[in-house]
Amino acid sequence: MQFSEKMTRTELRATVSLASIYGLRMLGMFLILPIFAIYAEKLEGGSNHTLIGLALGAYGLMQVLLQLPFGMASDRFGRKRLIYVGLILFAVGSVVAALSHTIYGVILGRAIQGAGAISAVVTALVADSTREEHRTKAMAMIGATIGLTFAVSLVAGPIFNQWIGVPGIFWMTGVLSLLAILVVKYAVPTPLHSGFHSDAQAAPSLMKDVLKDSQLLRLNFGTFCLHGAQMAMFIVVPFALKETSGMSENLHWQVYLPVLMLSFLLMVPAIIYAEKKAKLKPVFIAAVGLMFAAQLIFAYNIHHFWGIVTSLVVYFVAFNILEASLPSLISKMAPAAAKGTAMGVHNTAQSFGMFLGATVGGYLSHRFDYAAVFLFCAALMMIWFLLALGMKTPLSVKTKMYHMQGFDGAQASSLQQQVAVLAGVHEAVAIAQEHMLIVKLNNQLPEATQIETEQTILKLIGSK
Repeated sequence: MQFSEKMTRTELRATVSLASIYGLRMLGMFLILPIFAIYAEKLEGGSNHTLIGLALGAYGLMQVLLQLPFGMASDRFGRKRLIYVGLILFAVGSVVAALSHTIYGVILGRAIQGAGAISAVVTALVADSTREEHRTKAMAMIGATIGLTFAVSLVAGPIFNQWIGVPGIFWMTGVLSLLAILVVKYAVPTPLHSGFHSDAQAAPSLMKDVLKDSQLLRLNFGTFCLHGAQMAMFIVVPFALKETSGMSENLHWQVYLPVLMLSFLLMVPAIIYAEKKAKLKPVFIAAVGLMFAAQLIFAYNIHHFWGIVTSLVVYFVAFNILEASLPSLISKMAPAAAKGTAMGVHNTAQSFGMFLGATVGGYLSHRFDYAAVFLFCAALMMIWFLLALGMKTPLSVKTKMYHMQGFDGAQASSLQQQVAVLAGVHEAVAIAQEHMLIVKLNNQLPEATQIETEQTILKLIGSK
């Protein structure tokens, strides 16, 4: 049995176009982050920062409520059909927010935007459109798109605000959302077969086990804290930058661009060291500690321009490391057959953190002062730090998936047992109904041993 080392043109086309759809959804959320609070304060009712936080966080709340149901509904009604519905909802919400002159109208618009919770559906369609051995690569491309979208948005948001204002940004993302429907219809190939993929989708039957897993709970609480602090920060920092520097919010990209570049340069060596030297746990814990320090630096320097800049550098170094590490840790620690469910719960925790962080951040900013927001976030980070100390050291593994067409239940079980005893295999799961073998391989073995083990697996699959 031969396995291609490269993605086919159809797989690549599907992955790139779906990554662009995923990026568009994130663009609608990220593009307004650096300038939304200042804009919202000028709206009727916007003097209440709690409502500003609710407007920013409403998107996340609807994602929490609808993300998993959308994904499961797509199994029954079809992937593309659900993506069309989600994109239309996103466009409608964008128009509502663009036309609103009150904070309440923007809250409604943001909630409707968030109701287009298509991320799980897009992930499922990627799984439908790619072979098992290339699926991890496809998901990585989507992850890279999200990171790039966030970085670009912090710089582009203030620039677009200068050109077209926040209502114009809402109009732009709404139009792009409608154009994305054409991309899905004509650019994304319709897969020949569509089914459930345990590595990419949440299974209700596995939800209880995932929610009881103490190691995964630590990570889910972490992503909740990380993205809660992110949204809370953008309730305060735009005002603080404007007040301490005298710069218009349209020029704040001049702060974010060098900060992001410097933080990225400082982050890369840490990530390489963590993965290559199997030091993910100490680097992860150090990053959580650095995030705690960033919140304290924010709290005590929020009224000083260079203090804010320093805080932002420390914050983004920690954020970049943690944002890159969390999905990797989930993949390493989740049972192979429950990876999709674990990622679904993880993404839901992220969305809930965005909602609660924005709302609580807005309340604390309105009721007390800027520093109170960061002291609250510092308390969250301290709890996370203490929980992270008790985290098990993650296995240094890479996950490989193989197609095993034609295996019945007994044959799949036999294959699983044979693969499980091979050198360097930490876990093997053969799922007959999905025609898929999932293997976690020791990443620290000599390359020759890894290659030999993988070749043996291919022979076992092909010998049926």
